[in-house]
Amino acid sequence: MPQKSDTHLPLDGIRVVEFTHMVMGPTCGMALGDMGADVIKVEPLTGDSTRRLLGSGAGFYPLFNRNKKSLALDLHSAAGRDVVMRLIATADIVSENFKTETMHKLGLDYASLSAIHPRLIYVSHKGFLPGPYDHRTALDEVVQMMGGLAYMTGRPGDPLRAGSSVNDIMGGVFGAMGAMAALMQRAQTGRGQEVQAALFENNIFLVAQHMLQFAVTGKAAAPMPERISPWGIYDVFSVKDGAQIFLAVVGDTQWRVFCDAFSFADLFADTRLATNNDRVRARDWMLPLLRTRLAGMDATLLAQVFEREGLPFAPITDPQHLFEDPHLQATGGLAPMTLPDGRPTATPLL
Repeated sequence: MPQKSDTHLPLDGIRVVEFTHMVMGPTCGMALGDMGADVIKVEPLTGDSTRRLLGSGAGFYPLFNRNKKSLALDLHSAAGRDVVMRLIATADIVSENFKTETMHKLGLDYASLSAIHPRLIYVSHKGFLPGPYDHRTALDEVVQMMGGLAYMTGRPGDPLRAGSSVNDIMGGVFGAMGAMAALMQRAQTGRGQEVQAALFENNIFLVAQHMLQFAVTGKAAAPMPERISPWGIYDVFSVKDGAQIFLAVVGDTQWRVFCDAFSFADLFADTRLATNNDRVRARDWMLPLLRTRLAGMDATLLAQVFEREGLPFAPITDPQHLFEDPHLQATGGLAPMTLPDGRPTATPLL
């Protein structure tokens, strides 16, 4: 696991006891641990089942459980319960992401624990906040589908989940934010409180811009592949040797710089392309023209020109290549990590 720095961190001296699995709950503990908290993860005797996931879940456990200690207990036994209750007595924060009835049956719900430890902060990560849906079992895909994100990500008639566990990760980060706010309030009041984060509500925040677009314009937001872009150039271009690169020109000043850099004087002089909104209306004929002009250019050269001129651009990068990213290496964005099988690797930091 990545090693904590000797530098004093903001949550040094804070202890977190967590009962978590999968992604959302562990992300909260990971974030608190990265900020210096002493995080103790309580697992069943067989270990968190997330340890054994295959495929796209293979990286969940080592990533989201870094900077933690682990304790295996049988919470259904008297001995296990005695150990965990003594452990909680030393904690500032308890974090969990199991079903409400599971924690209640174990006597590890907020009401039971706060009656004994009134200064305790309890972070509860759920699929839904209390309400008509809170009995449902949620997954990131579930809330993306019912919460409009999959509709906005895919093409019409082909809903598509986002390419990462966005709601799970965001839910854990929101849980950590709530825990830190509760710590600040406890310093004033002397009492803890319950903090709740939920997948569905996270997702609604992610699509709020599209909800407000409808509120402002009266028109439903189109899925991202079919959307009306607010910018004239904001697209992926296929160029020499089949390479792809994202290029953007998002204002009138950038349009002038772009045309000057590539000697597109004819386009700059075309009154149909004078303003950003003009270029948005002209996308149906302007983009094919630009794709033809740029198709024979080298992606590396295009990137160099855009970077030199201060224009937005991005290569299309596979995640596995980010281990060698020079910016991440230079800024300390990757920390050494040892995988459960002993192999060395690196992990992105917050």
